[in-house]
Amino acid sequence: MLVDTIDRASVEKLVRQFYTKVLKDDLIGRYFLIAFGDDLSNDKWYEHLIMLDNFWISLMTGEGGMYKGDPFVPHMFLGGLTQEMFDRWVALFRETAEEIYTPTVALGFYGKAKGLAKRFMTDLEIAYGED
Repeated sequence: MLVDTIDRASVEKLVRQFYTKVLKDDLIGRYFLIAFGDDLSNDKWYEHLIMLDNFWISLMTGEGGMYKGDPFVPHMFLGGLTQEMFDRWVALFRETAEEIYTPTVALGFYGKAKGLAKRFMTDLEIAYGED
């Protein structure tokens, strides 16, 4: 059954399902494997996943104070990022959101993810085309 409410439990499910897919992805998975390893239950992933939970809850609900920082900063020093990689990240995120949320809510997540990807590409000076 698809969820129509954004709460901690549903966001945690989204984030974990998404990164399970990401780790298996040939194009973008290696960045996460290098940074955090292949076990979502290890200490590095635990901290990262909690931060991501807080980030998405804050972004989608407007609840302040859950996430502090700039999500762009960790991406500043990753070399070799391309539009194709960002497109894959967004596509996997959209696919996962659509597996968990009703279409309207999933579309809201997709819109935020797409906006973040465009912002990151702009800030990283990666040209992007509209889809």
